[in-house]
Amino acid sequence: MFSWISKFILWLMGWKITGHYPRELSKVVIAVAPHTGTIDFPIGVLVNSAGRFRANYVGKHTLFKPPFGFFFRWVGGIPVDRSKNHNFVAATVEAFEREKRIHLVIAPEGTRKKVGKLKSGFYHIARLAKVPICLCKFDFATKEVFFDPELFYPTDNEAADMQFIWDYYKGVQGANPEKGIL
Repeated sequence: MFSWISKFILWLMGWKITGHYPRELSKVVIAVAPHTGTIDFPIGVLVNSAGRFRANYVGKHTLFKPPFGFFFRWVGGIPVDRSKNHNFVAATVEAFEREKRIHLVIAPEGTRKKVGKLKSGFYHIARLAKVPICLCKFDFATKEVFFDPELFYPTDNEAADMQFIWDYYKGVQGANPEKGIL
């Protein structure tokens, strides 16, 4: 039921979902960019529901406290305390090894602020867990969420891979274009 409501809301807002979501895979990292505004989250929740993708995401642990914690978990959230000095990448790779199915959505920028380069955590998670990356664009200029049907497999050349991913997202307009990847 929520799927149809989500589809209707996206339609009213003028958004469309294109490309190919890798539902046939049991494990994948989904890199969504650009992440430039808080509106990205509700759009993502609607897309996840409309497509019945059952994707998960990580969020600041403070979001998962009452009164809204239940909601954030219900829509696929996994709390992470980024203030503690622990190895998020290793813990996430262990989750990939432990679970039968994980479709982990991560914003490569790691923040809504303008960045000069992408964070590498999503890349290392995929490489160490030996899972592909689905590159996904949230384009506010065209109101399109595009899942690239060609999966990206990390190589041993991190610099070249990260440059490829940076270039892939160049020019995609986020909710706040001035914070996007130029």
